[in-house]
Parts: sequence; structure tokens; C-alpha cells
Amino acid sequence: MAIAEPIYVDPSALRCLYVHEARSHAFCAWRNRHGAALPITLFGRAEIENSVALAVFRRDMTAAAGQGAVGDLEADLAAGRLFVADLLWRRALDRAVDLSRKHTPTLGTRALDVLHVASALTLGCKRFVTYDARQARLARAVGLRVSGP
Repeated sequence: MAIAEPIYVDPSALRCLYVHEARSHAFCAWRNRHGAALPITLFGRAEIENSVALAVFRRDMTAAAGQGAVGDLEADLAAGRLFVADLLWRRALDRAVDLSRKHTPTLGTRALDVLHVASALTLGCKRFVTYDARQARLARAVGLRVSGP
């Protein structure tokens, strides 16, 4: 069933599609149910590709598997399952500064997590999918509907 509302998926959750881990099966099932194209920023794509490279470095996967994972990401982009969202970076970074000032002293969110929440808001997303508890608290604090896959 396709869902029409804009959803931002934290790249660390999207990683489950490309690097096998304990949550991959459940995330893939969620992704198959969701069906609609998901936005990804250039920053999010870089984060996923770096995560794959880091998994190869740590020997969590072979170099060939890493190349396959990046190929799968590229195939998802080419097929329209993911699309690169044109993010207004100045606006997103300004929003991240504001969120940091208002929420990090009480929530303890990391800068990259704040940037993802700011990106979701800047893109006009209403839902935020993450496995990160602190990031989820920030997303809820700013009015996003948060869910795990």
C-alpha cells in the first residue's frame, strides 16, 4: 500500500536495505509494504555509501558485497524507489542551529541527528522513521510523527 504523506527515513535505518544486519528483514518488509518512493538527500546518500565502505573496512562485509550494496542503492535510485530530494541547505542548516539551541541541552541530540530532523522539516515531511531514540525524541518535539519500520 503506497502512503502519500512525505516520509523522511534516517539513512542509518535505510542502511538496513544495503548492509545485512539484525533489523534488515523487518526493514525490508516495511519497505515492501510502504511502496512509495522515499526522498534521500545527497548528504543521506553520502552517509549510506560511507556506512557501506565502513562495513567493508571493519570486515563486516566483503569488498564485493560492498560494491553490490552500492549497486543496489544506485538501482533503487534509477528505479525511482528512492529519489534525491533537492534540499535547500542554507535553510536546513539554519534550522539545525535553531533546533540545537532549543533542544540539544535537554535531549542530548548529536549534530548529525539534528541535521536529519532539520532536513525532514525543510523538505516538508510529516513522518520520520528512525531507530535512534534521541533522534526520535527530537523529531517528536518538533511535531513530526515518528515511527520505526
